[in-house]
Amino acid sequence: MKLAATALVLTVSLASGAEPFLSPVFTDNMVLQRDQKDAVWGWSKPGDQVTVSIAGQSATSSAGADGKWSVLLPPLPAGGPHTLTVSGPENVTLNNVLVGDVWICSGQSNMEWRVNDTNNAQAEIAAANFPQIRHIEIPHVTAAEPQKTVATDGWKVASPETVSRFTAVGFYFGRKLNEDLKVPIGLIHTSWGGTIAEAWTSKEALTPMNDFNQAMADLERRTKTPEPDPQIAWYAANDEGSKGGSFPWAATDFDDSGWSTMNQPQEWTASNIPDVTALDGSVWLRRSVDLPADFAGKEAVLSLGPIDDEDAAWVNGQKIGETAGFATPREYTVPTGLLKEGKNVIAVRVMDASGKGGLTGTAETVKLESKGLNPIPLAGPWHYKVGSDLTKTSAFPRRMGDNPNVPTVLYNAMIAPLLPYGIKGAIWYQGESNAGRAAQYRKLLPTMIGDWRQRFGQGEFPFYIVQLANFMQAKPEPGESEWAELREAQAMTAKKLPNSGLAVAIDIGEANDIHPRNKQDVGKRLALQALAKTYGQKVVPSGPEFREAKTEGGTIRLSFDYAGGGLVVKGGGLKGFSIAGADKKFVWADAKIDGGTVVVSSPQVPAPAAVRYAWTENPDATLFNAEGLPAIPFRTDTWPGVTEGRK
Repeated sequence: MKLAATALVLTVSLASGAEPFLSPVFTDNMVLQRDQKDAVWGWSKPGDQVTVSIAGQSATSSAGADGKWSVLLPPLPAGGPHTLTVSGPENVTLNNVLVGDVWICSGQSNMEWRVNDTNNAQAEIAAANFPQIRHIEIPHVTAAEPQKTVATDGWKVASPETVSRFTAVGFYFGRKLNEDLKVPIGLIHTSWGGTIAEAWTSKEALTPMNDFNQAMADLERRTKTPEPDPQIAWYAANDEGSKGGSFPWAATDFDDSGWSTMNQPQEWTASNIPDVTALDGSVWLRRSVDLPADFAGKEAVLSLGPIDDEDAAWVNGQKIGETAGFATPREYTVPTGLLKEGKNVIAVRVMDASGKGGLTGTAETVKLESKGLNPIPLAGPWHYKVGSDLTKTSAFPRRMGDNPNVPTVLYNAMIAPLLPYGIKGAIWYQGESNAGRAAQYRKLLPTMIGDWRQRFGQGEFPFYIVQLANFMQAKPEPGESEWAELREAQAMTAKKLPNSGLAVAIDIGEANDIHPRNKQDVGKRLALQALAKTYGQKVVPSGPEFREAKTEGGTIRLSFDYAGGGLVVKGGGLKGFSIAGADKKFVWADAKIDGGTVVVSSPQVPAPAAVRYAWTENPDATLFNAEGLPAIPFRTDTWPGVTEGRK
């Protein structure tokens, strides 16, 4: 399980040694939702009376038989800062509290991606003086049953000192809203890289789908009959650096002078290093770093970027953390007293069971940082040695307890403890991990959204979805695509559900990186959806959206909604269209704008039956509206796709 980069604390004491007097989602600097009754809750002894006061308003409640108390504050207008007091068996005062709009920011790694790793990061960070934008991060944790509470490190005010660690998509979204609306914005960031949507959905919501019942039954069985961690025994038996559980290759005084070197970060499959290019197994990495005296004894954060698939890290022989999940940026706390002046040794054991393997981020993501000091870059040569080869060992076991890709476990641990915090809406960037089951996602995503709406108890609150960005190498010919089908499922959900919308990112991805650095436009496009649909502003929220197709002889004429100021072409000719006859064999098509429509044809298809646009992982998609927003990928046919029937 990933360790958080900072200490996670309960902000107030525990009641009866079990649950906190005040839920840890309420801290200094928080944002309460404006213009509605806001719940504030915690735990005490049954019958204890608790009063919560803010801005001249108060509400009182008594703890029930289970010890939980909950009050509903009267609606408050946007503003602040206020002081919130909780009075009862304990007294708590929260300072610098604002009232504004609160948004849940959730999904997988592209939502988790931090401001520090985006385009123009240093300039963005330096300019981040936004006292009305607040952010709280929910740590990575799983649970087999819904949890009452979760530890946090509190709400943070957006500033050059804090914003580097904010969700980038969430921050850029919130910044646009704050600039346009002039109201405080709260961002509750709860995401986990590489995760599946069913993990974020409750058992009660998933059960009627029937697709995940066996996995949920397995989770319940393992919870009732705990099993020893299978990886401890596996590493001790199969990994040379972990023999007997003593981790000799992590020791400070271990002699690695006979090891080879490999530049980090680097994907194994792209390294052209025979030892690791085709390896499924573990590799140990070691690096000595000379630190100046001002680092000695200080708490620090070791950042390694995303790692495929799992890793454990040591500093000066002491284990500081481990993480499972190929897309999760690694950020490990180096505790006070561990670093010293002069030579320090970092050791990382990387396990890849399939796929690329290795440290897969950029040079900027691999570093050692301590507050107030210049970061120490760690990119460059590291000593390495293969610890195990899965072709020569028993199968590598997965831990159930820290596996986030199990139905319900992230809802239970990272959503349920937030209920029923007052919110305005949610933004969602996820789907890469469900692309192989895109047809199923058509039902799964609406199920999850409906589940959240029901459980927050605040009606059909706005829910805005980021459509998957372009990624992977361009294909020379049109064909079927899992990612295109997943994008379609996202678009169908946004169109079908009330108070929903789609932020298209088909033009800002990167062929060789699943994590595009341009998160500014993603946040802005989400904000356009909210400004138009939630806040009623007269802005164009979307690029062209397919409305209708008409066959006209050997051509198909397409019409669109959200054409805005008109259809335009970016980057040369109008590209990305394919066309097929009744034989379902698609070829690239000629396309041209004709007024507010697009006319598509091909001499190879004299009797066209269907058109597709941007129907591949990384399309050359050049249709936009005059407002600069890309057209939503689409198809006019309903023929079964490659993911049909997959579960």
